Amino acid sequence: MEIFEFEAKTTEEAIEKASRELNMPSDEMDIEIIEPGSAGIFGLVGGRNARIKVVINREKPFVENEYENERGLTIAKEALEKILGLIPMEGITVSAKQADGSITLNIEGDKSGLLIGRKGRTLDALQFIVNKIVNKSMDKRVQVIVDSENYRQRRKEFLIQMALKMGEKAKKIGKPVKTNLLNPHDRRIIHLALRDDGRLETKSRGEGLLKRVLIIPKK
Repeated sequence: MEIFEFEAKTTEEAIEKASRELNMPSDEMDIEIIEPGSAGIFGLVGGRNARIKVVINREKPFVENEYENERGLTIAKEALEKILGLIPMEGITVSAKQADGSITLNIEGDKSGLLIGRKGRTLDALQFIVNKIVNKSMDKRVQVIVDSENYRQRRKEFLIQMALKMGEKAKKIGKPVKTNLLNPHDRRIIHLALRDDGRLETKSRGEGLLKRVLIIPKK
């Protein structure tokens, strides 16, 4: 695991700087905002640059030690159960498993989809919080995936099919097409789905966490 820090006038500029210097798309970087930056009074006095931390896991990004694995699994499951305990829903249980170097927590019993939210945003928020709790307690970084009613796989399949259809449309009309605003995880699925199509290229466009993917036909 390698850790880098970057500084610029804005968070977006710091991320662009990190992407340029590390030669890596921002969608593939684990980014933590240390200081969002401030323009100061009238943009002249007391301004502070934005600072970000980027974690790169090149070979063995996840915990291999058996004790650490079990500990991470327990912390993750208990953290999610405590959060869900604050929500007035009956019949909700959490199952946990570890595979391919990551922890997957599956919420069972959410038939209404309340814990998934619009386009998985509630699920993403739960996942973000649990990851923060787990990695604050661990010596090494662990990836925690929070799922409910197999939403992650269904979402992935939907995005892949959407990407393929939009790619065909871009080639047919000879003009770029763009997706709706997507989070980094969903954008990565779009990029990977079209990566091997020699007649297309994809680029993320926008500012902040949510961006669009531009699907561009090659001349």
